[in-house]
Amino acid sequence: MKNIKPGLILAGLVLMALPVFSQSWKIDTSKASIKFVTSGPFGEVDGSLAGLKGTITFDPNSPEKGSMEVTLNPNTIESGVGMRNTHLKEKEEFFNTAKYPLISFKSKQLKKSANGYTVTGDLTIKTVTKSIDIPFSFDKTATGGTFKGSFVMDSHDYTVNDSSKKVTVNLEVPVTK
Repeated sequence: MKNIKPGLILAGLVLMALPVFSQSWKIDTSKASIKFVTSGPFGEVDGSLAGLKGTITFDPNSPEKGSMEVTLNPNTIESGVGMRNTHLKEKEEFFNTAKYPLISFKSKQLKKSANGYTVTGDLTIKTVTKSIDIPFSFDKTATGGTFKGSFVMDSHDYTVNDSSKKVTVNLEVPVTK
């Protein structure tokens, strides 16, 4: 009986400590969806980006212990019009993907919010880095989950000079353990 008690106490301490560590999640790059909506000179422009890569460490019960660091390839931009895609990829006033091959985000803080969670971090497009807040939800499943978020940004802040400053970005990022 004496030998069992220390073992049970040790097991209990280990189990209590588990929630302290955030879960590392693997991004399902092939299913990650980054969509944007903005206004162009001829009306609304819908598009998408692909190639999301990075690391996400997150525990829904302790978001403040988590972190997110991801990159995105702007050369994957798809707006539904081939000539516009080429223009967006090649022109300096847009993404100039040969010169600026990555868009990056690195979190500074994750926290619970009224409608889920908020991640605050540095978004870098071209040579400009600005702090942004991205509200998001996390739907956990038995084998992974999905992060969903949406935010509005001013493209002119990042020297991406389209006719509209306002760009709405919608994210859906499936992950596995």
